[in-house]
Amino acid sequence: MRNIALSALTVVATAWATVPSVAQETDIASGERLFRQRCGACHQIATTRNGVGPHLHAVIGRAAGSVEGFNYSPALNASAITWTPETLETYLANPTAMVRGTRMVQRFNKADERRIIIEFLSSR
Repeated sequence: MRNIALSALTVVATAWATVPSVAQETDIASGERLFRQRCGACHQIATTRNGVGPHLHAVIGRAAGSVEGFNYSPALNASAITWTPETLETYLANPTAMVRGTRMVQRFNKADERRIIIEFLSSR
């Protein structure tokens, strides 16, 4: 009986751990709102259509400069960056410091804004 109870508890705990917390859901919703306000004029997320900037659908794990059909700066093409939450954090804080010659100049000075945008991008 005790083993059954422990097994049931393990199943419930595992299921609970995979459910996003209210804070995570709030951050993703805030990240989406902030993305639309600050990034949406240049970047698409819901489609793979490029705009002024490349689309950012499934950006996490993607090599920088690799979206087909987008004309990247030579600097970004040569950067050898793979987009991870950590590389995006550095890039969004100061793109031109990370990749001298990049065309993106929009900075996100607030760490909390960068974090929620990156969480939103990671969810797509």
